[in-house]
Amino acid sequence: MLETNKNNKRELLIAIILFVGISIFFFYVYSLDVDSSLKQRQIFGGIYTVMALFGGIAGMKVSRNWGGYKSLVGKAMLIMSVGLFLQTFGQLFNSYWNIFQKVEIPYPSIGDIGFFGSVLAYIYSSFLLSKIGGGKFSLKLVKNKIWAAIIPVAILFISYFLFLQGYEFDWSNKLKILLDFGYPLGQALYISIAILAFLISRNMLGGIMKKPILFLLFALVMDYLADFVFLYQVGHGTWYTGGIDDYLYFVSYFVMSLALIYTGWNFYKIKNS
Repeated sequence: MLETNKNNKRELLIAIILFVGISIFFFYVYSLDVDSSLKQRQIFGGIYTVMALFGGIAGMKVSRNWGGYKSLVGKAMLIMSVGLFLQTFGQLFNSYWNIFQKVEIPYPSIGDIGFFGSVLAYIYSSFLLSKIGGGKFSLKLVKNKIWAAIIPVAILFISYFLFLQGYEFDWSNKLKILLDFGYPLGQALYISIAILAFLISRNMLGGIMKKPILFLLFALVMDYLADFVFLYQVGHGTWYTGGIDDYLYFVSYFVMSLALIYTGWNFYKIKNS
């Protein structure tokens, strides 16, 4: 246990150092004129995905501690890590397009395999988290039924109002239509399931799982917020490489990394209790 605590502290320290160092670089770049800082913005767009890669690796270790694919928590952490690896793939592809092809990132692109794949991974991992506290039976409760109805409807309404109201269908680009609807619908789904997972698990094992799942929920909300801003800026023609939206993605990767590390700590609390 002592050795594992040292590993967890080391991973936490690495995550914080990465966050502070890359944040300083971002705010330096952000202070520059947009038209004259293309190279610096592209560099930021390429390096901040290191946080997603680190979080994925940390999550794999946490998954192994929980029994990997043989346990619900281990499987949920494994799939969450896969989501971060998919985000890494999308970010790296987009950076390649920017730096080496020297053109704006197309949409849709091969990078969307990673980004949309991460949405599917987060849906599945949230579903697994909801099963940890016996979600199959807890959903029979009237309160949880109400939340199960209200949460996705509210998120879908906001997404529709901001992104899809008056949507013009271009049937010559069916993949874009699929992604335009798939991103907000998928995100509404994983946020809803994650909230239900938190409600279900509040009293599980004396509440030990409450904070880890709340942490993971916050990380998913941050990821949703980053996608939310991305779709909004793209729709209004204000998105650019290395802008505030890229920083929001970076923050979401950091929070997800912390959530996975914290879940690893709680394994030993549960084991010793």
